[in-house]
Formats: sequence, structure tokens, C-alpha cells
Amino acid sequence: MSQEITNFQRAEILTQALPYIQKYYNKVVVVKYGGNAMINEELKQQVMEDVVLLQLVGVKVVLVHGGGPEITSTMAKLGKETQFVNGLRVTDKESAEIAQMVLAGKVNKNLANLLQVKGGRAIGLSGIDGGMIYAKMKNPEIGFVGEITDVDIEPIETLLQHNYIPVVSTVGCDSEGNVYNINADTAASAIAAALSAERLLELTDIEGILRDKDDPTSRITNVSVDEARVLLKDGTISGGMIPKVEGCIEAIEKGVKTVVIMDGRVPHSILIEMLTDEGAGSMIYGN
Repeated sequence: MSQEITNFQRAEILTQALPYIQKYYNKVVVVKYGGNAMINEELKQQVMEDVVLLQLVGVKVVLVHGGGPEITSTMAKLGKETQFVNGLRVTDKESAEIAQMVLAGKVNKNLANLLQVKGGRAIGLSGIDGGMIYAKMKNPEIGFVGEITDVDIEPIETLLQHNYIPVVSTVGCDSEGNVYNINADTAASAIAAALSAERLLELTDIEGILRDKDDPTSRITNVSVDEARVLLKDGTISGGMIPKVEGCIEAIEKGVKTVVIMDGRVPHSILIEMLTDEGAGSMIYGN
């Protein structure tokens, strides 16, 4: 049996998306992009298509990206070993320079270029540009890993006003010119909060917040900030999800309307989340 949809079905699908397009028209949505969706070439193409489509229907999309595997690969090519402490990369001065080169150079410009190939208008920035992300050393034991002290969103707002997609790599600096590698989840939350974004989408490598971490079908679709705190306290949210959820809670407390932790491995997950009733992850909302 043919799986092709008819023109009428296409029109029906577009009509069903209309209320969501109206809801997010001219609103800011921050997409944190990393993990498997960044490594898998087919998924990468689909994420870029989703972002461009949202821009073309009037959503102000900001793409904040990481690039840990690329940094690790480049360090290996340069003969430098990668070490992690509590999930954070140990970053000496040379490693910070490599992170800057990879994130603000290769990864950032590749993404901006790909968005333009898909028909969007994109400009790549790093947290250093315009003093957008100021940071200090988080812990001397792990070196130049940054803790954000201030976010200046003027460069992002300027690009949004001129209908560009800002593509932001998560390196920051301090007043002395030191460069810091910054966790992409943390940076996305801080940027979304500073922009008072309508929504922050966190693309991850799991289905969302799970009641049972070993059961993908136990996804919690909606959870309030207070309920999320209970899940943190009772251990339902554990491991690498703890800092992610804590960052989401902080973003909401600072003005982001909703945050969705979602599975970036699902094709077109951004459009499923933004333009359908079904959604594609776990939504955290204010009380």
C-alpha cells in the first residue's frame, strides 16, 4: 500500500499546525543543540530544517550549541589526553584554546553555513563576541571551565531584530581576557533566561525525564518546578539529568515560560514538540 500522503492530507497537517504557529509567532525560542543529534549527519540535517522552518513562520530561534566530541577528537589529534571530573572536562590553558578553536571556529561556522544551505539566515557568534558571556573559573582543579557571571544579550537581540538566526558557541571570557569552556546546557539556560524566552528546548540523548531510568516508556510529559524538585530529592532524577533539570528550573525562575527536555534522536523532534499536540519530551513549567 502506498504511504504517500495526498495534497488534502498535507493541507490538513498544515492547518493543524496553525494554532501553534500563531502561539509562537514573534516569540523567542532557544534550542540547545548537542549530543547524538549533532553527531548523526541525517539528524543534523533535520534539526537544521526544523530551525529554518520555525524561522520562516515567524519564530525567533536562537541556536546554542556544544561540541564535546569534536573537542575530544581534536585534542586526540594534537596528542592531548582528555580527562573528566564529575562530568566536566579538565581544561588547561591550551585545552581552552582548542575548545575555542573547535567551538567558535569549526562547529559554529559549519552550523551557520548549514542553516543557510537550508534556506535560513544565520550568523555565528561565540560567548566572547560583544562580551556576551562573562565567566569566572568554576573550580581551579579543573582549570578553565567557566561559571557564568553575566550575560549580555544585546548581540543576540540585534540579530533577531534583523531576522537572523543567532548560532551561539559556548565559550566565555573574563575582564582579563581569559577564555573559558562553558557547559552548553548551563549557557543555554542563562541565555534563555536573559531573553525571557517563550520556550527552551534541550535536545538530549534520552526520551526526557523518566519515572524509571531503565524504562523509556515511563516518560513524564509535564512536570511543575515544585514537582521536579521532589523528583530530584527522591532520586527519580539522577546522574547527568540532575544538573540539566536544575538548570531548567533556574531558567524558569528567571523568566523562561517553559523548558522541554527532549529526545534529539527522534527525527524532526523540534517540529513534533513545537507544532503538534503530542509533544516530544518532558515539559517543565512554572508553578
